[in-house]
Amino acid sequence: MNVRRLIPAAALAGAVALGATALTACSGASAAGVGKGGKLDVMSSFYPMQFLAEQIGKDHVKAATLTKPGVEPHDLEITPKQTGQLGESDVVLYLKGLQPAVDKAVAQSGVKHVVDAATLTKLEVHGSSGHDHAHEGEEGHSEGEAEGHDHGHGEAGEDPHIWLDPVKYAEVAKGVGVALEKADPDHAADYRKNTDELVGKLTALDAEFKDGLKNTASKTFITTHSAFGYLAERYGLDQEGISGVDPESEPSPARMKELQAVAQKDNVSTVFFETLASDKTARTLAADTGLKTDVLDPLEGITDKSQGADYFEVMRSNLKNLQKALGSK
Repeated sequence: MNVRRLIPAAALAGAVALGATALTACSGASAAGVGKGGKLDVMSSFYPMQFLAEQIGKDHVKAATLTKPGVEPHDLEITPKQTGQLGESDVVLYLKGLQPAVDKAVAQSGVKHVVDAATLTKLEVHGSSGHDHAHEGEEGHSEGEAEGHDHGHGEAGEDPHIWLDPVKYAEVAKGVGVALEKADPDHAADYRKNTDELVGKLTALDAEFKDGLKNTASKTFITTHSAFGYLAERYGLDQEGISGVDPESEPSPARMKELQAVAQKDNVSTVFFETLASDKTARTLAADTGLKTDVLDPLEGITDKSQGADYFEVMRSNLKNLQKALGSK
């Protein structure tokens, strides 16, 4: 026999009000955070964005990434499950123009707090030699900074590898910190403190690179993937890429011949390859020119093959390898 119990009107109204309060809390950040376990759910497109979320968010965020360790970010294809996870995130951190599949998914996600790292610093165009500088008067980027930020990044050959320049990465970190403050204002003071700490570490890293690369026998380095244009420009070096910004593109025979000439002319000792892409062309060029090979990691992901456990450790390994290859004095 079914017995229908009557709920007093006052109790029913209270329950409805409580439900509405809970729903409101779930629609935006609060002191307890929005995600499971009282944490802000932050979805990052790939490792450099995830690292910022972890360093700035610390205990207040649950940081995840769409690009799993060992996957080349440029080639990422997003699964339906990842698309669902992206849509349920409180904050999304990505770099528009680097991963087309991510750009599309983010545009369709409906997430309120979306941060495009490319809008937090100035993107530039770098050729394979890293000479196509977009800012001659480097200080502050104030002139023309807004230019290039209203269109799709990467469409005009803009180099997306901003995290390999500690100064630019610090600019991005500041913007991410502000975004986390907006998404979770009750923990704003912690986000500001953590951002300041991270920027301080990046400033120290910049000083290490400046000091470590100021006196070298050669200024030219050859690398598989033209990811180091910002780093080269920041520290007065010349990058010669075997392939372009896409690490999987094949160099022409003419380009390989040109690089052999560059190696001889500029006293190049080493051809660099990386951990996530094929080292075949680097080893071929090295064999043809009698050069050594070594690793220069573009830090698009951390694996057990990486020369370090996080951004700072791998960047310091890159510095050490550059000093050795360039004949640091």
